[in-house]
Amino acid sequence: MILLTNEHKSINLQYRNMRIAYLIAIVFTILFGLASRKWSLLLPSFVAQNAGDMLWAMMVYFGFRLLLVRKTTLSAIWLSFLFSFGIEFSQLYQEDWLNQIRGTTLGALILGKGFLVEDLVRYTVGIIIATILDMVALKFTFRS
Repeated sequence: MILLTNEHKSINLQYRNMRIAYLIAIVFTILFGLASRKWSLLLPSFVAQNAGDMLWAMMVYFGFRLLLVRKTTLSAIWLSFLFSFGIEFSQLYQEDWLNQIRGTTLGALILGKGFLVEDLVRYTVGIIIATILDMVALKFTFRS
């Protein structure tokens, strides 16, 4: 039988609260991303062209933070870059079965459709923005 001290309970509660915060960040990021696609005609051209991919990368970052809440921010940054860039480079691989998946709405949202170098820039900016938001939120949450 393992007995948890008050300190251990407090740390576990802290991680649980962080997971909830990252889950909320993921949901809002997805909603903003879908909205940026649906109402793109109402947005400035620059925002409409870039927001979706930036928000997708932000969602990836928040997802890694959710899954790896006990790991460092740097771990989430590296994994976000590896995952996002990996998905983008996978778009160079064109097979019928994979293109059929990409032809669905969900498949296109997750896997994309075609390789674009500018998407790598958008992902980079999205991950940087998410990291800054995360660090600011953590700073204000855990300040003594």
